[in-house]
Amino acid sequence: MIIGPALTLAALIVMAIAAPWLGTVDPGALDPAARLRDLSPEHWFGTDLLGRDLYSRVIYGARVSLIVGFTVALLASAFGILIGVISGFSRWLDPVIMRIMDGMMAIPSILLAIALVALTGASMRNVIFAITLAEVPRVARLVRSVVLSIREEPYIDAAIIGGAGPIRIIWKHVLPNTVAPVTVQATYICASAMIAESILSFIGAGLPPTVPSWGNIIAEGRMVWQIKPTLIFFPALFLSINILAINMLGDGLREALDPRLPKER
Repeated sequence: MIIGPALTLAALIVMAIAAPWLGTVDPGALDPAARLRDLSPEHWFGTDLLGRDLYSRVIYGARVSLIVGFTVALLASAFGILIGVISGFSRWLDPVIMRIMDGMMAIPSILLAIALVALTGASMRNVIFAITLAEVPRVARLVRSVVLSIREEPYIDAAIIGGAGPIRIIWKHVLPNTVAPVTVQATYICASAMIAESILSFIGAGLPPTVPSWGNIIAEGRMVWQIKPTLIFFPALFLSINILAINMLGDGLREALDPRLPKER
């Protein structure tokens, strides 16, 4: 179950890296005389309202989506692990930290991201920061639950009796047990971040309109979708394939890494 999604995701990553060679023209090049052209050998996906090549813009859009998704997953996992470990091991800090995490999770992540982007301005850095902040509580609560179960194990008591300090216990016994659940959670966060970035860009609260992201392309094409549905179809198709591959990869990793689930024969 992992091989297929992994190969699909790898193909999308290669496409994003090779965008300068795969794209037929500059994705930002304007050609008003060629606006709303149909599919042709010169414009494989046609052109948009400003005469820009849709195929090149979709190819470059993979870069934006993957950069946002992977960066948010890495940052949210790193900060979530740090907060979760501190909360799980510190009995007096745990209630305070968890109430803060609960408060953040009470606000829908997309609304929190919209508010943060509105305050900080539209840019890729600010979008990544806003989505990361909304996703950190998920990882923090997951890691905290793992730490709470581990710290009561007999081998932790044995390590403390043997003179092991908190840092050594965390590094040797706690962090290795968080790798599997956090890895699976990171795949879902990656997919969620890609969707959030597309939503933010679609409503004009994400990346600047000049950036060829899939959300921006869909937003620009919605005005003429009845006469030119390909302006929405192609970016939505690539976004859907991307999200589906990552979610299926996460499901496959969960089945492979969770010993409590039955294995496929």
